[in-house]
Amino acid sequence: MTEEVSSTFREVCLEIEKRYEIKFLEIELDENHVHFLIQSVPMNSPKKIISAVKSITAKEMFRLHPEVKRKLWGGKF
Repeated sequence: MTEEVSSTFREVCLEIEKRYEIKFLEIELDENHVHFLIQSVPMNSPKKIISAVKSITAKEMFRLHPEVKRKLWGGKF
């Protein structure tokens, strides 16, 4: 991922924090994958949290950086 894409990705994650009861303690981006350390309220299951994060980040990244979709295998985030 380019620095611009990485920066946008982090910004999207910080916007997610504002809308949901989660906190990104760590966001690490590698060449082709992402690592998160997320804190949330006990009422949110890990599956629900990850589904929301994946869905929102994918939609926003494809909207803001359409070139990312072309570089991904199968066009999936």
